[in-house]
Amino acid sequence: METLDFTRIEPLRDMRSVVSLAKLIGGVRGAKRVAVAAAEDDHVLEAVHSARLEGMIEPLLFGDEAKIRALCAQMGIDDARLSITHAVSNAQAAELAVKAVRDGQADVLMKGLLDTATILKAVLNKEWGLRTGKLLSHALVFDAPGRFERLFIMSDGAMNIEPDLKAKIEIVQNSVAVGHALGLEKPKVAMLAAIEVVNPDMSTAVDDAIISKMGDRGQIKGAIIDGPLALDNAVSLEAAAIKGIVSPVAGLADVLIVDNIDVGNVFYKTLVYFAGSNVAGIIMGASAPMILTSRADSSDTKFNSIALACILAERGVFGAAIKG
Repeated sequence: METLDFTRIEPLRDMRSVVSLAKLIGGVRGAKRVAVAAAEDDHVLEAVHSARLEGMIEPLLFGDEAKIRALCAQMGIDDARLSITHAVSNAQAAELAVKAVRDGQADVLMKGLLDTATILKAVLNKEWGLRTGKLLSHALVFDAPGRFERLFIMSDGAMNIEPDLKAKIEIVQNSVAVGHALGLEKPKVAMLAAIEVVNPDMSTAVDDAIISKMGDRGQIKGAIIDGPLALDNAVSLEAAAIKGIVSPVAGLADVLIVDNIDVGNVFYKTLVYFAGSNVAGIIMGASAPMILTSRADSSDTKFNSIALACILAERGVFGAAIKG
């Protein structure tokens, strides 16, 4: 087991394989340390506890100690061996968790029962935060059981509201890094729009075409990019053939880039509530993996996100933090 090389892996095909790889990494390399800010949340504690039992992580819990221990007792979780650090406020919990990651005491940051704005303020602190100079963007990894035999990555449905061209380029780069970590040597990236031709009156289509050409010229490395492509043309070979689209991405996309947060948010919730997809989310662009799931997300989604973060931490796709 000790000779396993996690720098090269076969492409992961579904969420089950993501969890299996995270467990294998934990068994061979040792559990990843996850700093949880404001851990007094039942779904978070359930996911963290399950990941710990699977040998994937060792949690460092920051928040209201009395509430955390009360929840553990209520849920039947033995807190005797848990690392729990009391914080008098959510802001302090976020600061302590971020500093744990920054100081090398933890490998992954996880959001608990606090506002996203509070934890992001800590992450972006110029003195002790996790800034790298890159754009922070959300990547959703999901499968479609019975429909496709591959994982998909969708971005950005949770962080950037109306990204401009420059931000979209960084969103693509962050998403490609996730694809590499999941074993895809050259992820196929579809820039999604309502059409598959360049219409000068549609800024989305124009941006997509520019980014596609940047990929052709090697300005965005490690991926095959095409767009604009409508969603059906991106994932269905039949739809692409009917419309006469000749492209190395059409029908075969691994990465789906949406134009704005509204599209991405509806896409994500459609997957969960209508399609029953297994999903995991991660924030890219910081110096460590960041799990910023919604308070409404299930414990399964949080558990899957922990597994994804463990793989990303092991695969080393994050840069060093900067000060100032």
